[in-house]
Amino acid sequence: MQAHGGVRSTAWHDRAVEPPASRRYVITFSCPDRTGIVARIAGFLADAGAWIVEAAYHADAEQNWFFTRQVVRADSVPFDADELRSRFAEVADEFGPDATWRVTDTGVKKRAVLLVTREPHCLHDLLGRVSAGELPVELTAVIGNHETLQPVVAAHGVPFHHVPFPGPREERRESLKLEAFEELRKLVDEQQPDAIVLARFMQVLPAHLCEQWAGRAINIHHSFLPSFAGARPYHQAHARGVKLIGATCHYVTADLDAGPIIEQDVIRVDHADTASDMVRRGRDIERLVLSRGLRWHLEDRVLVHGNKTVVLR
Repeated sequence: MQAHGGVRSTAWHDRAVEPPASRRYVITFSCPDRTGIVARIAGFLADAGAWIVEAAYHADAEQNWFFTRQVVRADSVPFDADELRSRFAEVADEFGPDATWRVTDTGVKKRAVLLVTREPHCLHDLLGRVSAGELPVELTAVIGNHETLQPVVAAHGVPFHHVPFPGPREERRESLKLEAFEELRKLVDEQQPDAIVLARFMQVLPAHLCEQWAGRAINIHHSFLPSFAGARPYHQAHARGVKLIGATCHYVTADLDAGPIIEQDVIRVDHADTASDMVRRGRDIERLVLSRGLRWHLEDRVLVHGNKTVVLR
């Protein structure tokens, strides 16, 4: 897997490995800003013989925080990713306990689980992109609280799991809901995913799952947040007479629809558009925004600080 903040995890050694020439090691790092950070990291990589193919930096003057993403050719480094993590940990320690970092290996394919309900458009889009090789990920499972989307998932050869949730009028609704979320948690955690994608999963994750999956659970909200949060945002937007509608891809937190934003986009509408027109056109934006946000997450381009993100691309 990865190391984050100096804590190392187990790698999945049975995943597909890229050809040596295209395999990369990706280093992301953030810490309180000060002089000498770039020079220290560049010197470390130069001493290791690392061939840098991408480098991006951002300094947040208001929060006095520094961010960087460095990508090097794996075949230029005379040791493996675990050794690179071990050596970079010593560099990171020089910048204090608040520094956060990660080293990933593109030769270890990342894994994702999709959570769905009945809406098919985001699921169709992600399945198609993965099938076409456009997203660097292995979809290990799709979990739905309805069985509606099982046939399309099966057609792509991805395991589908049905976890029913109680209806609004069922007896013991709250206890049954807790049981359903516990079954969901077990199924997700069995996959050891790098991303848990709420692809129009119309259930609100409980706080303990938001905390457990922090930085991995990604939601697509069918609104340009923070406007029109909650249910039926397109109908809210239509009632308000807006001229732009959009979608927001964000990390999931216990604060509903208020997690760190990864990506957003909008399209123009006018007075002639009905609420149904807005829903239809909004689906196009949702597909694009979710696929972009997921790609940037998988490529380790998204660095979170507080409730904001820096996307280094």
